This record gives sequence, C-alpha cells and structure tokens, in this order.
Amino acid sequence: MSSPLQNITLSAPGFRGLNTQDSPLSLDTSFASIADNCVIDNYGRIGARKGRVLLTENQAILGTSVGTTAIKEHINATGGKTVFSTGNSLIFSGTSTLVDVTPAAYTVTGDDWKIVNFNFHCFFFQRDHAPLVYSDDAGSVTTVATHPHSTGTPPNGNEVLAAFGRLWVGDITGNTSTIYWSDLLDGTKWSGGSTGSLDLTNVWPTGYDEVVALAAHNGFLIIFGKNSIVIYSGATSPSTMVLSDTIANVGCTHRDSVQNVGTDLLFLSNEGLRSLGRVIQEKSSPVRDISKNVRTDLLSLIPLQTLGIKSVYSPEEAFYLLSLPSSSVVYCFDMRVPLEDGSHRVTVWTGVNLKAFDRLDDGTLYMGNIDGINTYSGYLDDTVTYQLNYFTNPLDFGDSSRLKILKELDLIFIGGQNTQVTVNWGYDYTQSYTKEVITLKNSLLAEFNIAEFNVSEAEYGASIILDRKKVRPSGSGNVVTLGLTVTVSGVPISLQEMNIQALIGRIL
Repeated sequence: MSSPLQNITLSAPGFRGLNTQDSPLSLDTSFASIADNCVIDNYGRIGARKGRVLLTENQAILGTSVGTTAIKEHINATGGKTVFSTGNSLIFSGTSTLVDVTPAAYTVTGDDWKIVNFNFHCFFFQRDHAPLVYSDDAGSVTTVATHPHSTGTPPNGNEVLAAFGRLWVGDITGNTSTIYWSDLLDGTKWSGGSTGSLDLTNVWPTGYDEVVALAAHNGFLIIFGKNSIVIYSGATSPSTMVLSDTIANVGCTHRDSVQNVGTDLLFLSNEGLRSLGRVIQEKSSPVRDISKNVRTDLLSLIPLQTLGIKSVYSPEEAFYLLSLPSSSVVYCFDMRVPLEDGSHRVTVWTGVNLKAFDRLDDGTLYMGNIDGINTYSGYLDDTVTYQLNYFTNPLDFGDSSRLKILKELDLIFIGGQNTQVTVNWGYDYTQSYTKEVITLKNSLLAEFNIAEFNVSEAEYGASIILDRKKVRPSGSGNVVTLGLTVTVSGVPISLQEMNIQALIGRIL
C-alpha cells in the first residue's frame, strides 16, 4: 500500500550551484548535477547567464584561428579612453574597428601578452619579446627601449605588475627566480634611480621554484611560484622590503588566473581554485578550496589547455570567471557569500570559447573570442540562441528503498516570455529522460508593481511576470532526477521554485 502524497519543495532550486564532486544521494537538494549556461542571481535563483554582443566589425584582421587574446582599457591623464587588444600576432586599438598599432619592424611571434596601465602609460609584456609602451605624448605604441625617457635594458618578462609606484617584472627566460622593478613612477627607466632586482633563489621555501605571477594585496607584494608563495612587506621601498611569509606546496599554475576580488586574491593551483587568505590561514592544507565542489572535473580539463587560461572578476555581476578556451568551457564562481565549507557556488558556461577579459572603468565587461571584442550583455550570443540546462541530483525523498511515483510537478518561473521549456524526468539514474515541452506566457503588462518587478533598475523589466506551470509526469522508480532545458532567445529567465509531488510506495 502506498503512503499519502508527499511533497518536496525546492525553493530557489540550484541555489548552491553545481556539485559533481560528492556522492549525489548525500547532497542537499539545493545542489545541481548539471548547471550549464547558468548563473546564481541576486535572489539565489538559478537563471540564464547573459549573452555577448559582438563589437568588432572587421574580423578579417584577426585571421581565422586566433581571435582576441588580450584586452585592456587605457585611461589617459585627461580621462580619455582607448581600448587596446591583441591577436593574430598584432596589437590593436579600438573596438568596432580594430586598428593595427604594432610598431613598425617589430616582430610578434606569440599572443600571450600581459597588458597593464601605469602612470598614464600602457605597457605590454610577453616572454621573449622586447616590452612595449603606449604614451599619450608619443601617441603611438613603441618599444620601451626607444621611449625618450628610457634608461637601462627593460627585462623581457612574461609577467608584469603595476603596484607600489612602479612596475615589477618576472618570469624571464633563463632567469625565472628573479624579479625586477622600475624607477619610481616611471616604467620606462630600468637603471639608476630606485631601480633594482630581487633574487629568490635562496628564498623559495621548497628550495627551487619559478615565478609565475605577481600581485599586490593589503599592502603586500605577493610572488607566486609554481609550487610556493612568497610574501614581502614594505614594497613601497623595495630596497628595504622585508620577507613577511612563505607558503610551501601551494603555488599558482597560470599567470592570468590571479584576480583581486576585493578582500582576497584568487588563483589557480594544482589543487584547484584557491583563496590566498585561506591559504595563509591554513598554510599547505589542500582540503578546502574555492572549487571544492567541481575540483576533479576542473583539474581534468587543465592539462588539455593549449591556449592561455584567462580570468576576470566583476563586482557588478558578483562573479569570478575562469575560462578554459581549448575546452570551450568557462567556470563561473559566485563571489557573494561562500558556502559553509568555504567553497563557492559554481556553474559552467559551455559552448563558449573566450580568450580574453577586461572589466572597464565603468563596470562593463569585455570578452575576447575568435571574432573579436564582445560585451557581456543581452540574452543572445551575437544574435544566436544558446541552451540552458539545469538538472537536480537524484532525489530519494528520504528513503531510496521505496518506490516513487511522480504525480505532479509545479514549476514557478520568472521571466522567459513566450519561451519554450523542456521538462525532463527520469528514474533510477537513467540518462534517457521522458520529456514534456511547456511554453511560458507572453505578456506586455507587469504583474507586480513593486521593487524587483517594475523599476527601471530591476534585473527583470516591467514586462516580466511570474508564471506557474504544472506537469503531470509518468513512470516510477526508487530515485528521481528532474531537469529543465531552455533555449535562451533574447529574454532573461530564472527558476523561482519547484514543487514535486509523489506517492511513496512499497520497498523494492
């Protein structure tokens, strides 16, 4: 005999994001087994990510295989703005029309540039390349060595940091344990004044390491090696700066994964995405990390990357993006509030091949791909629809030994006018789901006239309404998996609530 009808309410389904690391039956129902092309919005709902709007019109200048590999907005002394980018072994200015500004007779053999702004100049560094600089007085990109104020020989480093009133350079071919710094307030001067260098050979806690990335945080100079981290205080006067801390057995594997997220630094290590603040507290402990819930999947993709791994932090969107372009995957880490174990909620964006990021001064997020420079906006990928997928982990209603007979699914959506949603359900870990297509209502009138639903600053416009849909599933089994597939076609959509009603039957 079956028991009375039981109900599971998933309020804000997928609130905890993706979890592919732990046993699915032991997971909280607010974790997702699949969360593709999703974000966790301000209200804890899983919904569609934004799309991209292509700005670049003369894509032919980028060739057919590389695209945009670095983007940097430069602001001059009068507030004028210029966007620089790289790709196809060239350096460009502009967005809609890319203009080749590569210095004459300068040969570029790679597209792994690091670009920084410093004292109203824009500097370009890449391994085995003479560094470049754009200055307003010259009005063009030149080698640092030919700049009118240049002294000494600028290091051909792969990593550069603008901090503490000077440029810092490391990861130099044949000299990967030394960092160099420029004169105060002048990134073109590399001899005389207060220029200098630091040999880390006898500082690395593991005995040997190589500089990968540099960062400034909370007044400290952070030097990331492949397998360790060195921290200096007093970097405003580098000749007298003091070794503050060393961390062994935790390092940074990719230069462009390092991002300052306000109160912390994030970086990619051999154990996944890590937090510098947490590493300092826990030293070499590999157990707790930002990417804990997707660690195995993330780490399995990293060796496959033949293109540069890129990242960006957007305080406006409250996420950190980590792009693995060779796999056309972006991991999206929500940075609002960590979960109880210190990890962060994560979703993935699939079918994207993002090779560069830059957050502009006004908060706009630029993204580079094969076609050029894009903005993160709208709900189409350059006029093309994309697919959102959300699936629960297997649900056993508290007893995996008893038969479950689904009777009704009650789904509440926000947005998605006139969008078709495919509802999926299956039993006992099947990958062959039964499906039913529902269509959300299309309305030009706001159903609500308060805050979230009917103000110009709202996440959803005044024409967005709540829509409740009911589906009557078929079949039975011990555990149940539910999912939604949505073709995002120009409008935002989020899942507010999912109510699952089922009869609990005999023990099988």
